[in-house]
Amino acid sequence: MRVEVERVTALRFDDGAPVRAASAIAPFGDGWLIAQDDATHAAWQRPDGIRPVRVAAAVDGHETFSSASGTKPLKPDFEAACPVPVDGRDGVLLLGSGSTPVRMRASLVTLGAAGPAYRMVDLTPVFHRVAAVLGLPPDRLNLEGACRLGDRLRWFQRGNAAAGVPSASADVDLAALLAVVTGTGHPDRVGVAGPRRYDLGTAAGVALAVTDAVALPDGRVLASGAAEDTPNAVDDGPVVGAALALLDGDRSVSVAALPATGGAVFKVEGLAVRRARAGEVSLLAVVDADDPETPSAQLLLRVTHD
Repeated sequence: MRVEVERVTALRFDDGAPVRAASAIAPFGDGWLIAQDDATHAAWQRPDGIRPVRVAAAVDGHETFSSASGTKPLKPDFEAACPVPVDGRDGVLLLGSGSTPVRMRASLVTLGAAGPAYRMVDLTPVFHRVAAVLGLPPDRLNLEGACRLGDRLRWFQRGNAAAGVPSASADVDLAALLAVVTGTGHPDRVGVAGPRRYDLGTAAGVALAVTDAVALPDGRVLASGAAEDTPNAVDDGPVVGAALALLDGDRSVSVAALPATGGAVFKVEGLAVRRARAGEVSLLAVVDADDPETPSAQLLLRVTHD
């Protein structure tokens, strides 16, 4: 497999403010919905610009969150974005990382005649079931990616070798999950199966861990991986390498390093498929700069594979 970076774009809202902490991206309407993991608004990127879209209510009056302000524990931490159908409308399911109780929520963002709308739901029982399937206590969860595979949502745990946690995934009954999110189902009816565990190798001596994933037409999965030197699921650390991995079931078929640009290692947090055909995929990737004053980057990637 080979990965080429065809374009790098700094993401800013129409008013010039930076898109912060881009953590996931999914198709939405005539553009793309980009989650900001430290804010109550996502960024809706359209052909004519980027505007904010509310995806969560303010928390104790805060719309953005940071370590410096002491508000980081309050953030919803949406780390996965999966396009889903909702009554014939475009929808994106944003999922929290699960690493703390306030991060065990989902926001279903839909697009109707009046524009975007959202519905927040507490999914604590589902997160706990996923943790049990993965063999982890709930406070070790760090669910950072999800993709739709038929009637299942494959939900990816970002591993942390320093903490003894492998990258892994669980399969969730998507229809039952959407029923809970739309208010027509009960969390106890959401089936969860697995686990699958993944070894993506290392970069500069640090294990690569899954940060997002997208499904390909042939049923395989393309995952992004980052080698971040951090002891736990909450604190950021230096990113020493990044790669894409082609996964077939729980087997890593091929891993290709993501080229650095200007000496910078891209911490890819979100992937979305623009176009896929036999042996070639065009992707949009978003990169978290781990600095709220620095605009997140968007990469246009070309991936060729067997």
